[in-house]
Amino acid sequence: MSLAAYGHCLRGVVSRELLRFVHQRSRFVAALVRPLIWLFVFAAGFRMALGVAMTEPYQTYILYEVYIVPGLVGMIQLFNGMQSSLSMVYDREMGSMRVLLVSPFPRWYLLVCKLLAGTLVSIVQVYVFLVIAYLYGVKAPLMGYVLILPALVVTGFMVGALGMLLSSFVRQLENFAGIMNFVIFPMFFLSSALYPLWRIREGSYLVYQVAALNPFTYAVEMIRFAMYERFNGDATLIVVATTAVLLGLAILAYNPARGMMTRKAGAGAE
Repeated sequence: MSLAAYGHCLRGVVSRELLRFVHQRSRFVAALVRPLIWLFVFAAGFRMALGVAMTEPYQTYILYEVYIVPGLVGMIQLFNGMQSSLSMVYDREMGSMRVLLVSPFPRWYLLVCKLLAGTLVSIVQVYVFLVIAYLYGVKAPLMGYVLILPALVVTGFMVGALGMLLSSFVRQLENFAGIMNFVIFPMFFLSSALYPLWRIREGSYLVYQVAALNPFTYAVEMIRFAMYERFNGDATLIVVATTAVLLGLAILAYNPARGMMTRKAGAGAE
């Protein structure tokens, strides 16, 4: 097929996801309520108790609300990635996903289009949140709001690929909603989103080790450094590698010849 056909397919998948997002206003509000509660309520209460000493990429001592904004950006993308995968389970139950997957386009391309659409939605949510944080007084260098974009794209693909991989193992919508809670909250709280790794290590070395192995930690640090016009090569390498592995596993899982979709279909027939 021609490049124009691939472009038309990409435009159709992205447009469908954006229209769904526009029509589901409650989803947009819910995506902002969670990080705003942390920023306005918890950060205000923890400001004195959890002030952050000078550490990279910051050039001076910072308030707690300044530190957690990149982590809350990661929270938005994490929840949106799982929400997009939840919609895949719903589409599969309703039959619309089957129509998409039997199209003549390669399945890997369709899944990447779906990931890109979900990532674009999360980026819109992130920038709305950053505007609110800016008005609240948490300000980053202006160029940082541009440099953060590639980090948001990579992080969006990573959490989206994780959600897509999980969705391949689940047949019912209710089951996936439960699995989301067992994935989202450990990934978020066992990371550097809310507390620096050095402070976690002071409290519990075991939790520190878990956080250091959590790929979401490096996604948050990649976003943090980019937001303050710095580049964290180690974090970027880990996030890109994790994204490649998760995306490859998701494509394999949705492969009708070898993936979990075929196994579940066979189990259902039995």
